[in-house]
Amino acid sequence: MQTEVLIMLENLFDMFSYPFMVRAFTVGALVALCSSLLGVSLVLKRYSMIGDGLSHVGFGALAIAAALNMAPLTVAIPVVIVAAVLLLRIRGNSRIKGDAAIALISTSSLAVGVMVISMTTGMNTDVYNYMFGSILAMSAEDVRLSVALAVVVLVLYIFFYHKIFAITFDETFAQATGVKADLYNTLIAILTAVTIVLGMRMMGALLISSLIIFPALTSMRVCRTFKSVIINSAVISVVCLIIGITVSYVWATPAGASVVMANIAALLLYALLGIVKNRGSR
Repeated sequence: MQTEVLIMLENLFDMFSYPFMVRAFTVGALVALCSSLLGVSLVLKRYSMIGDGLSHVGFGALAIAAALNMAPLTVAIPVVIVAAVLLLRIRGNSRIKGDAAIALISTSSLAVGVMVISMTTGMNTDVYNYMFGSILAMSAEDVRLSVALAVVVLVLYIFFYHKIFAITFDETFAQATGVKADLYNTLIAILTAVTIVLGMRMMGALLISSLIIFPALTSMRVCRTFKSVIINSAVISVVCLIIGITVSYVWATPAGASVVMANIAALLLYALLGIVKNRGSR
């Protein structure tokens, strides 16, 4: 038994001898952290499906970049940022409201991406990686850009934390006190867009929104204050990311799906803890 445990630990430590695994853990942890922080505000403001819409926009942008032999991130990031701002404007100022606006942009972008791919490279392995994610997809250049942008996202979030808190819980009151709600809503949309693009290479366009939704919903099963939800969400997101990538390495499962399954397990565990806590407080 001890020998088996030692062999397992040795295999786990061997992970870090592979550069692609180091890249996956580095970028993955930063993306998980950024998405969990933004996810709390998005879930509370009922904007959580924006992440799903933006991931489809990112897929379309990545498809175009691949067809033109351009750097994927440098093409996808500005496109998704523009889409995020546009989506925010459509939701707030147009006759197209709510989920209809997200469906309009996301399905259109997905269709454009599929058409571009079918007319150029075809449905190859790269397309599969874009859709479902791969720990092999991150290049050294992608890592440098991802780390730099993730640090910018974290710094901006921390710097504007109190403003984001204000517009999350009572946007009307925040506006009455002089907070520029439109500006900070736009900031949240831009930060979300950057985070979505950074995580797409590893999680995939179809699964990246789970990093935004699951940690926030999980921590809300037990925590009651905004700060405690944010801290707990960040811890859950990073831990589930680490567990998911480790499972992906050991059992050769898709990285994105493994991370999502870890988040599902955490949600079920916290839901059980929430039930026990509520019964104990009666």
